[in-house]
Amino acid sequence: MYQVPTGFPKDFLWGGAVAANQCEGAYEYEGKGTSVADINEFRADLPLEKRSNAEISTTYIEEALHSKTGIFPKRWGINFKETYPADLKLLGEMGLKLFRTSIDWSRIFPNGDELEPNEAGLLFYDKLIDEMIANGMEPMITLSHYEMPLNLTLNYQGWYSREVVDFFVRYCKVIFDRYQGKVKYWIVINQINLIGHESFNHLGIAEDQVENLQQAKYQGVHHMMVATALATEYAHQVDENYQVGMMLCGGPEYAATCNPEDVLATLKINQMQYFFADVLLRGYYPGYAFRYFEERGIKLEFAEEDETILKNTADYLSFSYYYTQICDAKHDEPYRNKSLPANPWGWTIDPLGLRTLLNSFYDRYQCPIYITENGIGCYDQLEEDGSVHDDYRIDYYRAHIEQMKEAIKDGVDLRGYCAWGPIDIISCSSSEMSKRYGFIYVDQDDYGKGSQKRFLKDSYAWMKQVIASNGEEL
Repeated sequence: MYQVPTGFPKDFLWGGAVAANQCEGAYEYEGKGTSVADINEFRADLPLEKRSNAEISTTYIEEALHSKTGIFPKRWGINFKETYPADLKLLGEMGLKLFRTSIDWSRIFPNGDELEPNEAGLLFYDKLIDEMIANGMEPMITLSHYEMPLNLTLNYQGWYSREVVDFFVRYCKVIFDRYQGKVKYWIVINQINLIGHESFNHLGIAEDQVENLQQAKYQGVHHMMVATALATEYAHQVDENYQVGMMLCGGPEYAATCNPEDVLATLKINQMQYFFADVLLRGYYPGYAFRYFEERGIKLEFAEEDETILKNTADYLSFSYYYTQICDAKHDEPYRNKSLPANPWGWTIDPLGLRTLLNSFYDRYQCPIYITENGIGCYDQLEEDGSVHDDYRIDYYRAHIEQMKEAIKDGVDLRGYCAWGPIDIISCSSSEMSKRYGFIYVDQDDYGKGSQKRFLKDSYAWMKQVIASNGEEL
């Protein structure tokens, strides 16, 4: 008879996650090309909620490329390209068993359309992956995490172009071949459903290059899903031990009221977040998506072989979880739930939402699940003695880990958890350093100034204890 689990499985993978574009730095070093992230500007003059590069024009791109005064923090990151041995040692000593990072596509194929990869870029990742393993961490590698070569935007219209499918699959094949026997866990595309909030970073489609941006985005995502399926097929041919996952940015969205119209509106919004996983885990487009496109005049182009290609489905679901929102029938987009506390950037804190989402995903897909991002961005204070007292972060993680344990008791097959930004890195959405997530403090400000020394926050020792006790001591 089935036994209800009492806690985390013995082989649970406690981990941390970063992205190459937010930490590595070394802009245009050793043949690296310019990526879409390298033109993300930090704008201190804008309010917090508007410091985002969601949609970008070619005019902006040209201005950014030739700017003498703009601040582009992702070009220097936290100098992880040079400091990774010491940083990984600290993370290994904390007890991490899994380390998720991305390979910067523009470091391997600087323009994206070359026939041969940049060997210098590959040599760096050889050393990085070896260092993860040496420190007791299983590598989890993301192949596309907002690092598309900018050339593919300027000369191919990003993922809107079918040609980019072939360029991306060529890149994936190089990586899958190179790291056979070293890397087991893969994520092809980071947060594939973020076609709104991070649309340019995600898809590389400049808003003035297309007539209908919304249609172009969904066409781009279609190409992205075809490329993902092709990459997954190849990975399984290369190594039967490869586990290839797909990744969502997780909700869930709640109905603002019990009015049936609000409930239905919320269902529809949640469906269009599930849509991407439905395709990549089930292998076909669901009917509700076709209706969504028809009602909005979105006409997608399918190649003759696409339906067959999409049958190459992922091995697991992964997702990020930061906050929940609410919906109603009067608004087209979800909005903030003001009944919940939030961080300074308005991201609500909802641990129960994580349990709800885990159950919803597992009920729907019945496959292994990994939480590949979760954390809280806050302003941290470095004291004169080098300490950082971040009880608010400990409280956040404690509450979320408790709900993960409850979801496991509910029967969810949760196999791993990656805290986002276990070391402070540049913010994805706002390109600032002061929005900190880490257990390790990096002495660097929004303008790249500081000693770059690393300091352990109070949350470091706390999380080390959590991992050592396999989630029992919170």
